[in-house]
Amino acid sequence: MKALVFSRKPARYAAAVVAGRVASGAGAKVGPLRLHEDHDIPDLPGPGWRYIKPRLAGICGSDLATIDGTSSRYFEPIVSFPFVPGHEIVADLVDPANPKAPADGSQRVILEPVLGCVARNISPVCHECAAGHLGNCTNIAFGDLAPGLQSGFCCDTGGGWSTMMVAHESQLHAVPDHWTDEMAVMVEPTACAVHAALASGVSGSDAGDATVVILGAGTLGLLTLAAVRSISPDASILVVAKHPEQRDEARTLGADHFAEPSEIKRAVRRLTGSKALTNAGPDGPIDRLTGGASVVFDCVGSNDSLADAIAVSGPRGRIMLVGMAGHTEVDLTGLWHKELQLVGTYAYGTETPAADGTPLRTFDLAMELVEAHHLGRLVTATYPLSRYTEAISHAANAGRRGAVKIAFDLRPEKERDHL
Repeated sequence: MKALVFSRKPARYAAAVVAGRVASGAGAKVGPLRLHEDHDIPDLPGPGWRYIKPRLAGICGSDLATIDGTSSRYFEPIVSFPFVPGHEIVADLVDPANPKAPADGSQRVILEPVLGCVARNISPVCHECAAGHLGNCTNIAFGDLAPGLQSGFCCDTGGGWSTMMVAHESQLHAVPDHWTDEMAVMVEPTACAVHAALASGVSGSDAGDATVVILGAGTLGLLTLAAVRSISPDASILVVAKHPEQRDEARTLGADHFAEPSEIKRAVRRLTGSKALTNAGPDGPIDRLTGGASVVFDCVGSNDSLADAIAVSGPRGRIMLVGMAGHTEVDLTGLWHKELQLVGTYAYGTETPAADGTPLRTFDLAMELVEAHHLGRLVTATYPLSRYTEAISHAANAGRRGAVKIAFDLRPEKERDHL
């Protein structure tokens, strides 16, 4: 099978940046990522496992951070090498009697990539898995599989950037017949956004008075906007976006106000009637606000975005860290003084958004949101594996190039809809 393989040794996992500046032309390569034309097909780890053939596989911000060497050493014990990246996946379910036969697309599935206790054949399951919080599984380095927080970071499962991988039946969701592959590949990132929106509390009884700020208008920021607007139709939402195409898409998804990154403090001050404070005299740049937003979603995860989130949050506000952050150097005095909550939001599992408290899987809620907002249109461009340097470069510069989601296209040539 063909696969893009990330083969950096664990001891070098946190080495200096080795990619990001993507080479071009013959022999191009992206850091430790290589295209293997004859990569071994993974063995089935045990009962309940199936072969699947990816059709589309998205390129996520966490994939880019891994490739360019900027991800945290935190991940070293919970990944296993060499692994095939790719966790945003729509695939064909393979006939178990003939796994090497061409798939006919008759049974498409969406992968829920978290590798919890059930997939790892651990019984009894941990407390978090039993409660439906699969993203918080405490056994992600144990059981019948090598360490791996998700498919796409585990050497035993393979990943979506390949023509074949394995998945446990508990990870698979059927794709509605009328859906496009582009809709299906957007479900996993949408599930992350739904989980963050529900965890923020913006759907409560006072949500109509909430002022919500979303930092970043890439894929995760736009999907978080769609999720927040869906559960809190009356909230006032300000989106911080660098590029005009991002603002246009955010307007379509329900944003009320916009600001460029350099203007966020002024924009939130006007929106909330807060007073501005500065460390450089009355005419200096705004340093922070006395009041501010009820909830801030940081969909970037950088030093600057976290500092901005603290600066524009109102007293007892909540900062939802949606974008994957690494090492940061941020003054947390404002977090202490304003009594802010800084909340991490990772992955998905079971949510209880309904008034009657009925538990629902995040993926089911995400599928409803994808259909309601036609989110498959956010897949801007697709590439074959052979053009992976171009694909990764496009994904790394998506906003500047007017794009949102970039994906690898593993479908047979005759099936592809070139965008």
